[in-house]
Amino acid sequence: MMNKSDWEKYIVAQPLFPVVELLPGEKLLAMNLTASNTELSAELVRDTQAFSAYITRLLSSKGCRYGIGGYNEHRTVYARSNVFDGTEPRRLHLGVDIWGEAGSPVFLPITGTVHSTAFNQQFGDYGATLIVKHHTPVGDFHTLYGHISLRDIEGLQEGALLEAGSEIAHFGIPAENGEWPPHLHFQVILDMQGRKGDYPGVCAFSESAQWLENSPDAGLMTGLREREVVAG
Repeated sequence: MMNKSDWEKYIVAQPLFPVVELLPGEKLLAMNLTASNTELSAELVRDTQAFSAYITRLLSSKGCRYGIGGYNEHRTVYARSNVFDGTEPRRLHLGVDIWGEAGSPVFLPITGTVHSTAFNQQFGDYGATLIVKHHTPVGDFHTLYGHISLRDIEGLQEGALLEAGSEIAHFGIPAENGEWPPHLHFQVILDMQGRKGDYPGVCAFSESAQWLENSPDAGLMTGLREREVVAG
């Protein structure tokens, strides 16, 4: 199995297609969904329509089509759903989120094959989900695309080849994406641990070291590292 260090060394040396397409000079907005963002009241984040309107207003006010962030971020917003409850509630985010309009296209950074798909439809879950397997000279790894459109996973066969740069998905509407404001959850997973169609995107803080080791920073793989990010 590929380890985190090997993955990082491999991926930073690769030419990557951007996960979302930006115009020349277009900037990304840095998103903050932690408790330090006092605009995110419990009432707002529980209301999908109000939460979506907040994201739309924020992007518009900064002149950005897309917002980005979230890796290794401790987020109180997950209190909106019992999917993340437990003896210790799961609040630490393991992927990168890219926020924007429903229907925004998603592209594959590097070539892979369909590992699995699922419609994880509980309130607060991923909704429509695609997992892609990538084979490299130093080992295999996986990428997860959560909160996408249901039509994106219909008819996909496990093992089907997906070419780098191909349009593989779209930001889903709340009815298809787990009742979230439209966005993409993009996560790297080194070892799927036998899971198919799903993998935790949030972990308990006390277990963060082991989960972050298996899900290294997907921000290195978005193809957007050179883009300017403006403060939210």
